[in-house]
Amino acid sequence: MPVPVPRQRVSTPSIPGTPDATGGSRTPGRTPAAPAAGGGTDLVLLVIEDDPTGTFTVPELVDASGNRVRVRTARNLTEAERLLTDDVHCVLVDLDLASCRTDDADRLAPLHHVLRLAPRHAVLALTPSGDAALAAEAVRAGAQDHLCREELDGPLLSRAIRYAVERKRADSVQVKLAESRLRAQENARLERGLLPTPLLQGSELRFAARYRPGRSRALLGGDFYDTVRTPDGTVHAMIGDVCGHGPDEAALGVELRIAWRALTLAGLCGDELLSTLQQVLEHERDNEEIFATLCTVDIAPDGRRAGLCLAGHPSPLIARHGSPARLLPYEDGGPALGLLPRARWPRRQVELGGAWSLMMYTDGLIEGRSAGPGTPRLGQDGMVEMINRQLAGGLGGEELLEAAVAEVRKLNGGELTDDVAVVLLAREKAATAAADRSARPESAPGRRAPRRR
Repeated sequence: MPVPVPRQRVSTPSIPGTPDATGGSRTPGRTPAAPAAGGGTDLVLLVIEDDPTGTFTVPELVDASGNRVRVRTARNLTEAERLLTDDVHCVLVDLDLASCRTDDADRLAPLHHVLRLAPRHAVLALTPSGDAALAAEAVRAGAQDHLCREELDGPLLSRAIRYAVERKRADSVQVKLAESRLRAQENARLERGLLPTPLLQGSELRFAARYRPGRSRALLGGDFYDTVRTPDGTVHAMIGDVCGHGPDEAALGVELRIAWRALTLAGLCGDELLSTLQQVLEHERDNEEIFATLCTVDIAPDGRRAGLCLAGHPSPLIARHGSPARLLPYEDGGPALGLLPRARWPRRQVELGGAWSLMMYTDGLIEGRSAGPGTPRLGQDGMVEMINRQLAGGLGGEELLEAAVAEVRKLNGGELTDDVAVVLLAREKAATAAADRSARPESAPGRRAPRRR
């Protein structure tokens, strides 16, 4: 014999955000409270059925474990919307609601309405006995389970509610996990696509870079860099830093890098290029307090000299064969981009020599602590000493940059909070010798060298 299932009629509509007749509150968009693991928490069931002599006749049901299921009933979907408060765990909807029943109506119309009304709640479909096709369609449409009216009893209802709530919770967790993974993959693809690809085809220079954003689980920060070779053989390199290291600063850094590449390939350099970049910054920044530092270097085709421009940025470090690393001159630098409306940035000629390594970096590399929290910052002098030790140990290229960033983190006593970008350009002995040979005059073709008598 089926056991009578509880019924409770609540006629007083609830006011959003205030207690209703059942003690719950209605706050649209909020997720219903989940029962504790193990099913030991009382549950609230909202029943939507319009049969005044229906099965639900008492206010609550107690299962074999002593857990209660409190029942609310609604005669139609409009009343159900008023009674769907935050403390409701599950909704049981009768698919034979008279208000949704017409000759040609979709038999799942009540279920579809409830799924739209309660997307975060567990939903059970109440079907006539023996209609397996309708029950299967209800589950495919989104119900967590179905119950047959003629077979309904107290223990079955209590168990079905708890299973439905757990299935809904598991489904929600899986959806959120899938969305999180997809979002992380999309962000990673986007940020990788925004990192530069050096355009150095035909150049004798070796290139290496190391990038570490200050944001947790990010690939891109407010630092940016780029390197391109123009048709005349000049290699142009740049590194910059937008104040801050959030996603907005990262986006602005990408815009400045792309603008720098376009302007460089168009033939601009020095003060003219930086003035144009400042205009880009002024138009794209969110507020007037945003600024960016920048260092640009254009290396002559023979690799022996370069033009240097500094816009509030630390000066590059150069290491020549047989001599310790040191900073390039920085006395003639200009202000950071975005600080002064009519600023100028002088371009200074520097001699690089034959074989050399040029390291450009952002201030994240030098602003860490020199010996743990509370100690002075590493600074440029400390960085030069550190690089000289690593050069003496035979490091170069990617290994040198990796070791430098790792040692800075170690000296800081933990993770660095600012973005770090480091770029290394190097001209080796073999390239120097090849350049010297190509510069020597050769005999005109077709002429024999004179015979010595």
